[in-house]
Amino acid sequence: MFEITEAKCKIWARMGARATLGAALFDLVSQREDIFVLSADLVTSSGLARLQKTFPNRCINVGIAEQNLIGIASGMAKEGAVVFVTSFAPFVTMRACEQIRMNMGYMKMNVKAVGLGSGLAMAHLGTSHYGLEDISIMRSIPNITVLCPSDGAEIFKCVFAASEHEGPVYIRLSGGVNNPVVFDSDFNFMIGKAIKFKNGNDAVFFTNGMMLSQCLIAAEILEGRGISVAVIDMHTVKPLDTGAIDEAITAGLSLITVEEHSVIGGLGSAVAEYKSGLKDAPPHLIIGLPDAYGKSGEHTYLLEEYGLNAESIACRVEKFLKK
Repeated sequence: MFEITEAKCKIWARMGARATLGAALFDLVSQREDIFVLSADLVTSSGLARLQKTFPNRCINVGIAEQNLIGIASGMAKEGAVVFVTSFAPFVTMRACEQIRMNMGYMKMNVKAVGLGSGLAMAHLGTSHYGLEDISIMRSIPNITVLCPSDGAEIFKCVFAASEHEGPVYIRLSGGVNNPVVFDSDFNFMIGKAIKFKNGNDAVFFTNGMMLSQCLIAAEILEGRGISVAVIDMHTVKPLDTGAIDEAITAGLSLITVEEHSVIGGLGSAVAEYKSGLKDAPPHLIIGLPDAYGKSGEHTYLLEEYGLNAESIACRVEKFLKK
């Protein structure tokens, strides 16, 4: 296993999501002979250069061929390997969607697909590289577990948990480099079990990925305005921790979902779908990206532009609760 310390958490934050993924997979491959990693021409961009140099037979570049990526990984999984595959989020979830549906979903192959640079993290590369629909696609395919870690420490936890989970998994990585530290010490992580960061009396944030750090700041801003909002890391979008939603509803809290994903089909939709079957469910504010093609620009600029930075989130929540 790996050790989580405050110093390591700071290093992983500076490294960013992709380099941290590479570090986690290097540790995992070093410990288990059944782990293999494939990439569709993104070995370096996935932080896998050291892994490929050290274990050249267990880190394979299949070229720009995402459909083959899933096919090869599924064949290896059929022979007993646990296979991680990497590509940018829209490429792995859309170009290879049919292979994912049949090999990972229908045949339940033990493949762990990692979507790099999801949300708006690809910045100036624009719409072709933005992963705004990946959660919607992946959670609509049966048998696939969907994980959205929030920082380096949680990426390590997700990678190791996915390796021990029997069946297909999608891991969504958001953010670039120099990301905020959310977890600064060891913590319990279990697939399907949300993590509570903060209690609140008026509302609750359900969020994940890079939005968790923004929601923690937004909760502080709202606290200064006399509004108490709980913060919960819903790192697993599928299967959803419905117990955490039930607990919030029982406490009489308004529900607020915040995600760096389209408002259609993501975490907000998952919570709304569950809530629709309940009696007397509370109001629900879904904060995410609009149903439109986005602009290109620096990541921090785009978060502000689309109302996903802490101040914008706080303002929208304040207005929503005063209705």
